[in-house]
Amino acid sequence: MTVNVGKTDQIVRAVVGLIFVIIPFTATLSLFDNSYAIYASVLIGAVLLLTSGFRICPIYSVLGIKTCTG
Repeated sequence: MTVNVGKTDQIVRAVVGLIFVIIPFTATLSLFDNSYAIYASVLIGAVLLLTSGFRICPIYSVLGIKTCTG
């Protein structure tokens, strides 16, 4: 697969991914009383962190989107 995630997109994904991973364990929101919500949040965060780290988004590949230059 070719790189299709640009620098700004990469930074946004990393920040949002970290938020999704950290919030369930630090927030006192009633949303996270359910373990499924915690798992979903951590899974979404992990996917965002992975796509940020590798700079490859499978959904972008399918849709033909490329946020990087070159």
